[in-house]
Amino acid sequence: MSPALAGDRALIDFIGFSPDAKYFAFEEYGIQDGSGFPYSTIYVIDLANDAWVKGTPFRARAEDEYTPLLAIRAEAMSEAFATIDQYEISAPVDIAALIGDGVPDTDAKTLAFGRPGYEAGAVIEQRQLTLTSFPATSLEDCSGYFGSEPLGFALELSGGAEPVTVHRDEGALPRSRGCPLDYRLYAVVLPALDAPEGTGVAIVSVYPGGFEGPDRRFLAVPFAF
Repeated sequence: MSPALAGDRALIDFIGFSPDAKYFAFEEYGIQDGSGFPYSTIYVIDLANDAWVKGTPFRARAEDEYTPLLAIRAEAMSEAFATIDQYEISAPVDIAALIGDGVPDTDAKTLAFGRPGYEAGAVIEQRQLTLTSFPATSLEDCSGYFGSEPLGFALELSGGAEPVTVHRDEGALPRSRGCPLDYRLYAVVLPALDAPEGTGVAIVSVYPGGFEGPDRRFLAVPFAF
């Protein structure tokens, strides 16, 4: 029989956009595999440059398994609050599309979405994201993770005048990515209320090798439509 795998499946909380839709923040949190320690990481992203804001992300982790996850999440938010306030991240997130973790029979490689209209079920400017993966090199030694080589990914946006590649990994993967074994589309989020239209963020689940099995983390990929 194959050994049971029980990796660390992080959860996500969308914090919001800046009113001009130039910055975006989200939290990734969960219970670390192996140690069982709660953790929280808050990312603040410069969407125009597709990069973390200087001084981020903010990371908090318990030193034992008895500290409540809520306390660690509060610690991370306390550290991140000044930066979130500096970039005026106050516009809420509108979840335009979501592939929940319990949705069966999907490989999560495509996700259709559009701007929500005001009538029930109305969708404006429908688009589709398509995710593909391919062999890549990593700055880490990935030979020990389940005998699999690391994967990079590309993301294409279609439905407009012509398909557009919004992301494609080139060269060695960033060290923060680890040794990815798979990717899935998770969600498309848009700035809500009075924030400018035409900016979106694709949330991609990435599965790097972990201590007890593949972990799940998140990547935020900005795009225009």
